[in-house]
Amino acid sequence: MTLALRRQWVWNLPLGGVPTDDEQATGLEREVMLAARKGLDPYNMLAPKAASGTKEDPNLVPSITNKRIVGCICEEDNSAVIWFWVHKGETQRCPSCGTHYKLVPHQLSH
Repeated sequence: MTLALRRQWVWNLPLGGVPTDDEQATGLEREVMLAARKGLDPYNMLAPKAASGTKEDPNLVPSITNKRIVGCICEEDNSAVIWFWVHKGETQRCPSCGTHYKLVPHQLSH
């Protein structure tokens, strides 16, 4: 009986083997995967690129609206997050550590 089950299992395997992520990804997953290969992040899913955080080189915060809430972990070993709003226009500073942030317009890819 085990031999019959084993044969049936082998016969049901696809001829090309198990499909890769590239072969079976569809929809949003495929779109994100293809964009990541090009170095793009259409849905802001990846960690943002850090700037120096100065007034001249602020951390850029993409947003589809005129404001966005930002969480700043002021020190590397700190577990507290300082939350504040960043509004379109001038750069804004974290009220705790003084790191600068600037809102930049972002268009969704759809």
